[in-house]
Amino acid sequence: MVFLGIDVSTTATKALLMNNNGQVIAVTSTTYPFETPHPLWSEQHPDLWWEGAQHSIRGVLAQSGVDAAQVAGVGLTGQMHGLVLLDAAGEVLRPAILWNDQRTQAQCDEIHRRIGRQRFIQITGNVALTGFTAPKILWVKENEPGIYARAAHILLPKDYVRLKLTGEYAMDKADGAGTVLMDLQKRAWSEETLAALDIPRAWLPPLYEGPEITGRLTSEAARATGLLPGTPVMAGGGDQAAQAVGVGAVAPGIVALTVGTSGVVFATTPSALIEPAGRLHAFCHAAPGRWHFMGVMLSAAGSLQWYRDTLAPEMSFDSLLKEAEESPAGSGGLQFLPYLSGERTPHPDPLARGAFIGLTVRHTRAHMTRAVLEGVAFGLKDSFTLIQNAGLGAITQVRASGGGTKSALWRQILASVLEAELATVNTTEAAAYGAALLAGVGAGAWPDVETACSAIIQITGRLRPEPAQVEQYRRSYRVYRELYPALKASFEKM
Repeated sequence: MVFLGIDVSTTATKALLMNNNGQVIAVTSTTYPFETPHPLWSEQHPDLWWEGAQHSIRGVLAQSGVDAAQVAGVGLTGQMHGLVLLDAAGEVLRPAILWNDQRTQAQCDEIHRRIGRQRFIQITGNVALTGFTAPKILWVKENEPGIYARAAHILLPKDYVRLKLTGEYAMDKADGAGTVLMDLQKRAWSEETLAALDIPRAWLPPLYEGPEITGRLTSEAARATGLLPGTPVMAGGGDQAAQAVGVGAVAPGIVALTVGTSGVVFATTPSALIEPAGRLHAFCHAAPGRWHFMGVMLSAAGSLQWYRDTLAPEMSFDSLLKEAEESPAGSGGLQFLPYLSGERTPHPDPLARGAFIGLTVRHTRAHMTRAVLEGVAFGLKDSFTLIQNAGLGAITQVRASGGGTKSALWRQILASVLEAELATVNTTEAAAYGAALLAGVGAGAWPDVETACSAIIQITGRLRPEPAQVEQYRRSYRVYRELYPALKASFEKM
């Protein structure tokens, strides 16, 4: 018995096969682009996800040699918050508006005006931000009324792939909470919010817990993918909730840290806790009966990618990071603000900008590289600190994943900045792995998500904070915290 996890990300659709011992048998990925047709816009056509899913599923079956009859369940995960608008026949009406699209600030303001900012936080656990789904719906209504008039269904990216696999309109509660159209405490669509925003309830699909079966593979989808008709497809979760499952962050005290293109600090909560000012995202977890806090920075490893591509394109990341080891902690007083794509937590500001601050003639490329690593770590500490102050109690361990955590130097910086033990686990494909694990729970391989995580997720490495670095980073972080407020007005003028 094996389980298939499908991850529909912004840049690729990945398929992962896992057996019931938690061993990854094979992984295949199919890449594709996204479009930025206007400033602040980010769009992608849903056909790319379905084409990528077909190619990756066939690829992972071929690579592994697994017979399709052995696949006991499919779990789905993917990029959150994207708006997929379909007509009554299930046809795509326009390219999906993605999570990193920033065009909807006016609609966010309108949501707060109609419902009240504090009331909206109490219902949904969040303030309205440009990345979320709800303001995108209002934007289409105001700017593309002809398309809006033909709309009949709203899905998120991975749920479009679900529709193509099963013919069913469905969504998991973790990803659904990220639309900010749900009542967080009730784990259900918010009738009050839908009424205030004039969004028809009929457009929204049924909601399911992460391991629940949402449909079964159609004959047409089976021919397209190589899977068997009738294979169950489970609800899964948005990429961050699935990633948390994939590293075992399903109980309070264990925090998941993701250093990918964006950076995420994710903490499980036993109830629907809310940060009073809405500075943290509060969503349902993919594990039934759990919720979570989440802080998001928009450019984490993306900052290092930009830095390398722009200033040292001839160097490998390994060489660049090796050179950064020559710089002392604190980068000789140099600071880097990682707001290259605007920011979400704790500064929900699409106009925030990146910066090197404190440059002198004695600074070298090694100082600049290390300052990028430290600036991202400080940005993540902003979210970490908010979570610590939100009433969760002791944080016993941080479990790290994502491309940025492959660097031993960056892991040590993160451990010292966060002042917590940093652990790595036995998978580098945490979101797809979490989706496969949720499929396994739904198929009966494990009785619940917590049991599955305990059985198959193993700690592969641990790093403790370095005391000398901790003192330096406390001083540097105090300066970092002063920089955004000092520059905010200048960013707006720019």
